[in-house]
Amino acid sequence: MPKAKQKQRRKKYNYNVNRKKLNRASRKRSAPRIKCAQIRHAWDSTKSASKNLAEMGLAVDPNKAIPIPKGMKMEIDGQEAETKTIRKPYVINELEYEASFPEKKSETLSTDLIDYVKHMIQNHGENYKAMARDEKNYYQDTPKQIKRKINVYKRFYPEEYQTFIASLRQEKMEQ
Repeated sequence: MPKAKQKQRRKKYNYNVNRKKLNRASRKRSAPRIKCAQIRHAWDSTKSASKNLAEMGLAVDPNKAIPIPKGMKMEIDGQEAETKTIRKPYVINELEYEASFPEKKSETLSTDLIDYVKHMIQNHGENYKAMARDEKNYYQDTPKQIKRKINVYKRFYPEEYQTFIASLRQEKMEQ
């Protein structure tokens, strides 16, 4: 029976492969980076993932942590769940503390869009058809699109919009 061609061929060193890069990539893949700082600091690399999470009081599989009864019985009072010792309760406390903070609004508009909206309001007021014909309307927005952009600006920066309108009224009074 003939052998495969690859078995007979002499092994050659591939100079085109960067061995250092390959080793780094394989190490990265084998030990993934844990994004959560609390879990990362409490992690013990000598133990398995399930043991690490159990020590922190976290569940690997939520379906196994809180099993749903298969029958129509909903008696949870009669069942006693397994109590596992949590050796690192500070992880859960830190996670709960961090989750209690309200979420920051990170939604902002680009400075180009803000300048565009201010220019349109300053030159045309509420006339959206005139705004659509303006030479600064590079993207050829329709009147409805411009109106939508202005409403977005009003929603994101209500105080700034009010001061801008007040300054426009002040300029009209002076002229």
